[in-house]
Amino acid sequence: MDLRVDSRPVTVPDGASVLDATRAAGAAVPTLCHDDRFSPQGVCRLCMVRADGTPVAACLTPAREGMQIHTDDPDLAEQARLLLELTVERLPGRALDQPSELADLCRGLGVGADAFGRDGRGLASDDSHPYLLLDRDLCVACGRCVRMCDEVQGAFALTLVGRGAETTVTAGAGGPWVDSACVSCGGCVDTCPTGAISPRSTTAEAAPDTRITRTTCGYCGVGCTLDVHTAGDQVESVTPALDGAVNRGHACVKGRFAHAYVRSPERLTTPLLRRDGRLEPVSWPTALSYVSSEMTRIRGSHGPDAIAAISSARATNEENYLMQKLMRTVIGTNNVDNCSRICHAPSAAGLTAAFGLSGGTNSADDIDGADMILIAGSNTTEAHPVIGARIKQAALRGAALVVIDPRRTELAGLADVHLRGRPGSNVAVFNGLARLLLEGGWADLDFLAARANGLDALRELLSDFPPERVEQISGIPAELLWRAADLYGRAERPAIVYGLGVTEHAHGTDGVRTLANLAILRGAVGTDRGGGVNPLRGQNNVQGASDMGALPDLLPGYQKVADPDVRRRFSAAWGTAVPESPGLRIPEMFNAAVAGRVRALYVMGEDVAQTDPDSGHVRAALEACELLVCQEIFLSETARLADVVLPAATFVEKDGTFVNFDRRFQRVRPALPPPGAARTDFDILRAVAASLGSDLGPATPAAALDECARLAPLFSGISHRRLDREGGLHWPCRGEDDPGEARLYRDSFATPSGRAELAARDWLPPGEEPDSGYPYTLITGRRLAHYNAGTMTRRTPNIEIDAAEHLDIHPDDAARLGLGEGTGVRVTSRRGSIVALVRRTDEVSPGEVFMSFHFPDVPANVLTSENTDEVTDCPEYKVTAVRLEQADWSESPLGHRGGDR
Repeated sequence: MDLRVDSRPVTVPDGASVLDATRAAGAAVPTLCHDDRFSPQGVCRLCMVRADGTPVAACLTPAREGMQIHTDDPDLAEQARLLLELTVERLPGRALDQPSELADLCRGLGVGADAFGRDGRGLASDDSHPYLLLDRDLCVACGRCVRMCDEVQGAFALTLVGRGAETTVTAGAGGPWVDSACVSCGGCVDTCPTGAISPRSTTAEAAPDTRITRTTCGYCGVGCTLDVHTAGDQVESVTPALDGAVNRGHACVKGRFAHAYVRSPERLTTPLLRRDGRLEPVSWPTALSYVSSEMTRIRGSHGPDAIAAISSARATNEENYLMQKLMRTVIGTNNVDNCSRICHAPSAAGLTAAFGLSGGTNSADDIDGADMILIAGSNTTEAHPVIGARIKQAALRGAALVVIDPRRTELAGLADVHLRGRPGSNVAVFNGLARLLLEGGWADLDFLAARANGLDALRELLSDFPPERVEQISGIPAELLWRAADLYGRAERPAIVYGLGVTEHAHGTDGVRTLANLAILRGAVGTDRGGGVNPLRGQNNVQGASDMGALPDLLPGYQKVADPDVRRRFSAAWGTAVPESPGLRIPEMFNAAVAGRVRALYVMGEDVAQTDPDSGHVRAALEACELLVCQEIFLSETARLADVVLPAATFVEKDGTFVNFDRRFQRVRPALPPPGAARTDFDILRAVAASLGSDLGPATPAAALDECARLAPLFSGISHRRLDREGGLHWPCRGEDDPGEARLYRDSFATPSGRAELAARDWLPPGEEPDSGYPYTLITGRRLAHYNAGTMTRRTPNIEIDAAEHLDIHPDDAARLGLGEGTGVRVTSRRGSIVALVRRTDEVSPGEVFMSFHFPDVPANVLTSENTDEVTDCPEYKVTAVRLEQADWSESPLGHRGGDR
């Protein structure tokens, strides 16, 4: 619409406010209570302007066609100054001593120090939180922090209390902030206009030469855009980018605050070599010489397939590209895999079979447009908090929410329907929903006829899955199944989001296929009316590590090693023959090491001794190797067993790219150099190849991505140059002029038939079930404050938020076993035994318990089994039969030292 601001013509979109119009015109209109990220309130009344002659609050007033707006009215300017004086008269003078919106407003409106109170109101401060400080004397009760907490994060942890001039913000019921429901996202810090809520510095006093580096978060697979503020050799702070494509000015406690590990005194800063049973510091030439001589010896004596490598979902795309190239061209084997094997390999297999490509079908932005969201097997607000917050926002706007999860997660508590099935029942539940979609008349028969195969076979299978049978298998009441099917079936724009609770099962690929069936039946994939099917990736570059070909059977861009034409093209580009036979998967590597077929293992950035299942077997495999090389930032549980440890860089010290959960390539930029003699994984891999007498080719990460783009059609339009210019790009991106495909399959699916493939998959029981000897089912997963093996977060103040691992157990089970809150419990499976502390909670069902794997003194994966997905070898982390007994916490082999390692 067209209007005028101070006589200047301005065009603004429909729905714009008068404040939006003044900003478009470049007019300076003061605000104190406004933040574009949430709804306007008009509390401060500083933004008064004249619109068509009438004084109005600019933030609350809709702009209209032809409106005449004046921002230069002297009476309104004087009113704003007086209002600001009234606001600050109860604040202490120190409010002007720190940078803030309030201080800037005072200078702009001519409000000086004499307008402030000398000492303030004497209100109590709160310094209980490891990352946040609350100075109540600086609070002006604008409510911005409360709205940020409610409308953006959805934590509802903050509120305004008191009366009149004594009104201030508080967390929870008024107790210490650290004990409240605050999730430590830092959004309140970003929006506070006065400095009442400020970040608690985790470094020395700020230096004057602060630099800001735009990069992508190195924690989970959401792919938040962050600004890293550094001074000297330290990270001073990290702030979320307001224009971040996925996070849009938001972050979680890990991405925002948990960066102290970057300069932890425990960082590896020099290579280590095992001599006389001990790891000792050595020079880079000494370490590289040992690696090359041992690899050459083993390859010469036992062949190239006696060497295997585990690449890293923490490393950049370019580093993963070099690792798989090193193994294939220098060592001569396809024995390379990455940790997607133990988390999302069923996603790759299932989505490829259903739709044709190994990635989610839609952009994160389609969550915002969904009128119904189905979440399966994902504790999203803890494992992927920024996406969890976006889902909560959608639910608050009215989107229906169905959660399928055995635990009562935060989103399950908000859901319209929570399908609380037994662990291992996913396929039965998804089949039951598919049957009801057909029975209820909610399937899109036109879409199915035009764009899908397999409906008849699926109908036949679904005859065996009436709601009553699904209830017997899963424990989910039939009426709840009907309610969930009704919500998904009637939605105009349904979206499916899922996590490791679908994939980490003995039949995880079947889980992905049968979940995908629901979107196909509704025509909610490959169309503009549906949110598709999207896996939430666990680590920051799980998607990218596989995209780059760090897989035993696939080259970059998911091109099959077994295809002779593909091999010829790569061999010609690389100047050496690519091996023909697919290599070993990670579980096969361990089995082969124990059997003596794999003699050397090269592990880059993965702590397999702590994170992989059946840890006793993993350790036996590592100890059986004649050469174990570990490339790490800390002396992890795996690195402690290594023969050579090569000190690597963190994401803050790297140049390259990551691919997030919605197939978005994003730039990673170095904010600091690696400490001491540590090097980036990229430089280490090049040095290892050189020590073996080979040149891996690309000398820079940009050149490596260029080489990959020339060989992988899915990424041929992606480069550092373009990402620096345009921002993130979704693959497929097949040329310089291709904008990338945020939403896949609009024209056709990428399967051989060009159609979506429905899957008729029967339910099969899990690989392990409880019995009289092991009557409880253990589920493993993540918690909010920590991440994966905890290697990074345990070296930050996050350890003050979550100091030790607990076993979550239902109060009825705890009472029956005589287990009190915080007492010790011994957890025993068929493979081992550990001791943990008890946490009584109804978030788990009777007969089920939950534990994370963040703490090495409570090594949950000692318990988990060798059972794997029958298609991909992904472990069955979500179903482990255990028994529970009272224990003394001192029985834990490491006692209370969870934060020390």
